[in-house]
Amino acid sequence: MKVVVSGASGLIGSALVPALRAGGHEVTRLVRREETAADEIRWDPSAGDLDASRLHGVDAIVNLSGENIGQRWTESKKREILESRTSATSLLARTAVKLEPHPSVFVCAGGIGIYGDRGDEIVTEESTLGTGFEADVGRAWEAAAEPAREAEIRVVNFRQGMFVAKEDGALRRMLLPFKLGLGGRVGSGRQWWTWVALDDLTAAYAFVLRGELAGAVNVCAPNPVTSEQFTDALGKALRRPTIVPAPAFAIRTLFGEMSEVLLHGRRALPARLLDADFEFSAPTIDVALARALS
Repeated sequence: MKVVVSGASGLIGSALVPALRAGGHEVTRLVRREETAADEIRWDPSAGDLDASRLHGVDAIVNLSGENIGQRWTESKKREILESRTSATSLLARTAVKLEPHPSVFVCAGGIGIYGDRGDEIVTEESTLGTGFEADVGRAWEAAAEPAREAEIRVVNFRQGMFVAKEDGALRRMLLPFKLGLGGRVGSGRQWWTWVALDDLTAAYAFVLRGELAGAVNVCAPNPVTSEQFTDALGKALRRPTIVPAPAFAIRTLFGEMSEVLLHGRRALPARLLDADFEFSAPTIDVALARALS
């Protein structure tokens, strides 16, 4: 397939692009700077600037664009997080509609935070959506793809768990204190962390390109863990004790409203991927951490 990928320079994109090419796909990357390679197309989603003629003949669009959510949420940063997702998704969806023939599939990244704080409740794609900033962003993000859905393009809205990779994300931030023996449970330790190995995340993108799935798809390992189980597994993988907890008040002081990402629980399962016979290469946190830290 001819695949266009936005957000290709991020951690997920940097892993996905070579994986797609290894699978025989022809990949073009959308970039916000001047083009420097033959496989690049410049765009500016904040200005609504994307030359649709450059995408002629594209079979699939994969949208990974969005400001990093893992930082303190000031009011201006919250606007940036929301607008970076909705503007990019809306522009790509509207551009896809202009193309003749239309791309066959539009896959858009999203977050498991759309379900809000659910305690011990098991959530699947059939569950109701939650409340709070993450959930509000998730709703708007998915809604921004509506022009493509109305044009009968197959739209897949990923709801991704916390990805496990030492290069970035929560794991990278946890490595130093844990290596020093200063790690421990986060908050109560009882909140559920829905996670996915980076390899499985990229494999899921390739999987849905050639499949028939449409709509919301949870992209997370089939075995969510509590934050205490996660930190215990990380300590075991690093051969370090995990006896220094990070209390909830300290997390809230350090991260402000963004602390809900760590302190709220989402016990999500990838029901639709499992029903479609997707196979996870790292179904447990022990396997995922061993691979990420190797």
